[in-house]
Amino acid sequence: MAFDLKEESQVKEFIENLGIEYRFGCFKEKKPEVCHLLGDFIESIKKDYTKAGKIYKSNCDDYNYGQSCYKFGTYKILGKGQQSVDRDVAYDYFLKGCELGVSESCRNAGLMCMGSGPRAKSVKDFRKGLELLEKGCEKNNSFCCYYIGGVYIPGIKEENIERDMEKARKFSEKGCELGNVYACVNLSQMYRKGDGVTKNEELAEKYKKRAMELHDELVKQQQPLTFQQGNKPV
Repeated sequence: MAFDLKEESQVKEFIENLGIEYRFGCFKEKKPEVCHLLGDFIESIKKDYTKAGKIYKSNCDDYNYGQSCYKFGTYKILGKGQQSVDRDVAYDYFLKGCELGVSESCRNAGLMCMGSGPRAKSVKDFRKGLELLEKGCEKNNSFCCYYIGGVYIPGIKEENIERDMEKARKFSEKGCELGNVYACVNLSQMYRKGDGVTKNEELAEKYKKRAMELHDELVKQQQPLTFQQGNKPV
């Protein structure tokens, strides 16, 4: 049956049919990718966060579906869907999501190891945090690349993480290529000052221009900051 999505009644019918298809694919055919879609459907369309959280958890536990591990981790850290806030459980799910190839999970688990405040892991582990963020960068998460670069610019003396401008340049360069405005700013400043790299005004201007372009794009999109985006390097 073809639906006329300009008609409200047909839109409602289309949405209901979509939910039925997702339930069948998840519960009968046991397809993890469809179970995740069902969780998204219940979360975004039905606004039933309690049920969505249960589906994400089950899909992670039973089928090792990385995106569901990541989503349930966010539920546990935010207390969403009547979940009790538990940073350690959230970290475990983010860690599993990272191991299953989800870069956002690597980012969150890494930040929890390195961060401070109510969303930090109970016991900090900067080395583990860098390892997880590097995994996220390898999977082309621009924030992970930027964050690592930002850590190596000053280093973390109390954690015996030495200042390493070669690593700072490498990770910042990839972060900039992937579209992170702050990574481009860091690169521009490095080349303008000759800080750990050969001073180069042409490259400084190149990365400054790229940072300004990315900033303008963000302003146009008017993207709200998430808690992950709001973290800055220590």
